Amino acid sequence: MAAPLSPDAFARALRAEGVPLTEHADWRTHHRNHKGAWGPVNGVMLHHTAGSSSVGFCRRGTPGLPGPLCVGVVAKDGTVHLVGYGRTNHAGNGCAAVLAAVREERALPKPGPDAVDGNARFYGFEIENLGDGADPYPAAQLDAVERLSAALCRAHGWSAASVLGHKEWTRRKIDPSFPMDGMRGRIGARLAGRPGPGRPAPPKPPASAYAPFPGGAFFVPGHRDPLFTAVGRRLVAEGCGRYSVGPGPVWGAADRASYAAWQRKLGYRGTDADGTPGRASWERLRVPRA
Repeated sequence: MAAPLSPDAFARALRAEGVPLTEHADWRTHHRNHKGAWGPVNGVMLHHTAGSSSVGFCRRGTPGLPGPLCVGVVAKDGTVHLVGYGRTNHAGNGCAAVLAAVREERALPKPGPDAVDGNARFYGFEIENLGDGADPYPAAQLDAVERLSAALCRAHGWSAASVLGHKEWTRRKIDPSFPMDGMRGRIGARLAGRPGPGRPAPPKPPASAYAPFPGGAFFVPGHRDPLFTAVGRRLVAEGCGRYSVGPGPVWGAADRASYAAWQRKLGYRGTDADGTPGRASWERLRVPRA
């Protein structure tokens, strides 16, 4: 166990390991520490988002589960979005025997009764994935998970045994939807070497006329990009525009309302029509490259 790193030391450790970071406003002071102490910390806990509306959702949470819901969100392209720091609503209660095994860096037992608050004991990261067994984890995303986990283990002097999945903490969860033993093997191999820069980008395939899906983490309120103007124009052309002014290059409430109208037009309902693009609805919108 150890005292949590300061926010600056945390960011430095990730960057030294070659993790690409995007820092969102006030992430250093956005936390749930008023609910109880954060720390001592014992390890790193990994999750999947079970949806594509990840960065904004993980930052703000819900009325029943206020954000932040993690310290960082790992997007499909391998970028780690820092949305909070401190105690976050990511782990919930879990097994005391699992916590003891993590502390002692030995093999994890099967989780038993939920008896210990994990929010106070782990750095939590959400990995953008539907968790349905079909949604892929791109190589860049898994590389970022490996690197961020190794970075924190290296900073605290932990081994890869200090990294666990939410599904290993409690019987209530199934995330992340990849084998944790394999990921711990990757982290252990990285810890045997020195920290270094990220992998070179793979060759890009030939571009189509339409913009590829940039991932749900791209659609954060206040984010500026020319692609948003192209998205808005397509929504207007489909009869789904909900703009009083625009569309424009900054993603905002009118864009979200317009995209929600498009999702409803496609037959989506409830949280599937929340206004944050998913891959299937995006591909049917056919947004021209900006």
